[in-house]
Amino acid sequence: MENFVHEAARDLPVAGEYDVIVAGSGPAGVSAAINAGRRGAKVLLLEWNNAVGGVSTSGLMSHFTGTVHSKFYTELLQAMADRNEGSGKGKIVPTIDPEQLKGVYLDMLRDVGVTVLLYTFVCGVVMDGNRITGVITESKSGRRVFSAKVFIDGTGDGDVAAFAGVSYYKGRETDGKMQPCTLMFKVGGVDTDRAVFLGSFESTYETPKGELQALAKAHIPYPAGHILVYRTTLPGIVTCNMTNCTDIDGTSAEDLTKAELVCRSQMPAIVAYLREFVPGFENCYIISAGSMMGVRETRHFKGEYVLNENDILTARVFEDWVVRGAHFNFDVHNLTGAGLDKTGVQHKWSQPKGYTIPYGCLLPEGVEGLLLSGRNISGTHLAHSNYRVMPICVGIGEAAGVAAALAVKKGVTPREITAAEIQAELV
Repeated sequence: MENFVHEAARDLPVAGEYDVIVAGSGPAGVSAAINAGRRGAKVLLLEWNNAVGGVSTSGLMSHFTGTVHSKFYTELLQAMADRNEGSGKGKIVPTIDPEQLKGVYLDMLRDVGVTVLLYTFVCGVVMDGNRITGVITESKSGRRVFSAKVFIDGTGDGDVAAFAGVSYYKGRETDGKMQPCTLMFKVGGVDTDRAVFLGSFESTYETPKGELQALAKAHIPYPAGHILVYRTTLPGIVTCNMTNCTDIDGTSAEDLTKAELVCRSQMPAIVAYLREFVPGFENCYIISAGSMMGVRETRHFKGEYVLNENDILTARVFEDWVVRGAHFNFDVHNLTGAGLDKTGVQHKWSQPKGYTIPYGCLLPEGVEGLLLSGRNISGTHLAHSNYRVMPICVGIGEAAGVAAALAVKKGVTPREITAAEIQAELV
């Protein structure tokens, strides 16, 4: 039997009223906030961390992978190029310098008047019937409420939608298993002129000591056991996507703590492997690790439309699209160990065309005044493995921000905005 402590009811101060509130400042949330702000909405962006950008910055993600037809994504890449102080300065590339990208995001947010509030968790919602009217937050400033006309959930895990009672399931439909978590880290001291870079699970490289993926499996402790390393813009520094922790629920504090401990415990063995077996890494050393865990998959919400894998495989063009030209592969990391899951396809991906995402995937069933943005939109486990990547999430955020601003201007709910109205802003 569970023990409970009764918390006395209390009145919470309303700390601010806005047109649009965006929870979560990953690529989808930042994109949504900026695009709503550009269209005249008074916007608040809430973030639990000490910086904006989510996995793209605090998570030390190596690069934007995948593509999307998005004016804002193209603009973001140009802004990154303008701030780049390393190799390829001024050239548009998907490679991320996390510290510079933090500045890019903040400049864009400031330029359109978005209010940013860091160190702030969303821990509940205020509902008027089936319409969300406020979010409850917890921070050093205490427990407070912020109200708005429209809310955008860019938390990745869909915390706001879950608090609001939107229907969801976690992970794979058959058994609830979720993709593993990774803590990204960087190593310095790499001879990048000689270094071997393997960027996918299906990439291999033979050395006198053996093939690198096979050697990783043999010498790095389970459930890690692969090599994924990427160039940075800075000399001698390489980003490693090589730690791995399975059976983690990213909505559980206990599981996230376990993932941190497991992933950090794998780093010494990974560095030892790189030094012994990978050309160019003989003198490498760890210089930094992500300040947040890379969580790939948690909640899948029920929207007006559920995007499925066949929509992607056939490059389906929806009449009510709000994201177009989305292109990636089925990037399913092994749910029970290292490497690519048997359902995943990376460099052998054979679908050359981009697909679209309809507006219904952003509209949660049963709750008004709320838009989904990023990996928490309505879709299947396998479809999610494709659209979860950051460029596509930027495109989703752009659409969500436009939709929210239009709803505020017209004095209606997001569900009453048509995809055609959003398309007119995006094209």
